[in-house]
Amino acid sequence: MDSTQQPIFEDFKQKKLKEGYNEVLERLWAANEENELHRHEFTADALVIDGEFWLTVEGKTQHLKSGDTFHVPKGAEHKEKYGPEGCVFWVARL
Repeated sequence: MDSTQQPIFEDFKQKKLKEGYNEVLERLWAANEENELHRHEFTADALVIDGEFWLTVEGKTQHLKSGDTFHVPKGAEHKEKYGPEGCVFWVARL
């Protein structure tokens, strides 16, 4: 995919399933939404499609926007704060 092409969910999904992930979802978050520190019983590997958010994993914060990727290991303590326009990302879970 070159930089002028928009990503396609089905392509992302098939790639992640081939990599061994067992679930691939589109997540939509409202403007300025925040969540508390929490953990998941799965690993998450994701691509930001629209909007922006701040992801804090194990005390380190990243500002992520459209085109960025992120990874949250199983059991890692993390929280999110979404931007003024909300955020959409595609996430693969394992």
